[in-house]
Amino acid sequence: MNRFTILGDQLPPHLVELLGDDVDVIPWTDAPDDEQAGQVVGIVTYGHPRVDGPLLDRFPNVRIVSNHGVGVDHIDVAAAAERGIPVGNTPGCLDRATADMTMALLLAAARNVVIGDHYARSPEFTHYDPSILIGHEVSGATLGIIGMGRIGQHVARRAKAFDMNVIYYNRNPNAAAEEALGVEYAALFEILETSDFVSLNCPLTPETEGLIGDAEFELMKPSAILVNMARGPVVDTDALYRALTTGQIAAAAVDVTDPEPLPRDHPLLGVKNLVITPHLGSASDRTRRRMLELTAENLRAGLLGHPLPHQVST
Repeated sequence: MNRFTILGDQLPPHLVELLGDDVDVIPWTDAPDDEQAGQVVGIVTYGHPRVDGPLLDRFPNVRIVSNHGVGVDHIDVAAAAERGIPVGNTPGCLDRATADMTMALLLAAARNVVIGDHYARSPEFTHYDPSILIGHEVSGATLGIIGMGRIGQHVARRAKAFDMNVIYYNRNPNAAAEEALGVEYAALFEILETSDFVSLNCPLTPETEGLIGDAEFELMKPSAILVNMARGPVVDTDALYRALTTGQIAAAAVDVTDPEPLPRDHPLLGVKNLVITPHLGSASDRTRRRMLELTAENLRAGLLGHPLPHQVST
């Protein structure tokens, strides 16, 4: 029976089990020597380790890069393609969980859930005061979604259940989503100017990197709330800090940051009108299990020279 050596780090036990007994895993941190590097025929990215041309050149016999997740901004897909190496990801299975988390962050920021939790646990909470922590109404508000792909469409469905008016911006208008969901296309500046909540659900690409900066925050309402479920670099971190601390916008809730994680002394960590979660978009039991299954399926197909069930196009 053939044995396969792959590069992978901190792989969960269930993924190792799915890969099978004929797969040997070398941790990224072990810095394999040239002989070991020549034995590596697959790479699994669990988390966001950087895979680029120089790394692939260190492992000349790699046949497959299997990414645990949808976003592949940490993988140079073009460099892999130049070397004849397919890249697999896990699309589709995490859309609903990520949309759920989008709404969770939106509601948390709107209704002061995190601040309220801290206050309710503090010595200061000794009596009920109906005048504190007045939040923002979600029902009937306008939600602007930037990115009307699979996740954006699931966010729209959830927002409609809250009786929100949903507008969206996409690289191209999505007529099917408009008909199915009753959403309306708008230019980016219109989204920013008119939305009570702005939700980022777009992939990180050269076009979306730095999409939201000082100029964009200046277009938003002082009462507006930004939710970032995309990638950290879609938002200019320094601009976000300025917008939150000067009252340019009311609040923000982010599941991703730039850098990720933020340095422990970063000023954003002390901003009270910001909710931060540690990249939990797909972190539900059912979704993560399916992601592990797809990661293993892509890897196994690549190792055997078969077409990947889910291959990233260049």
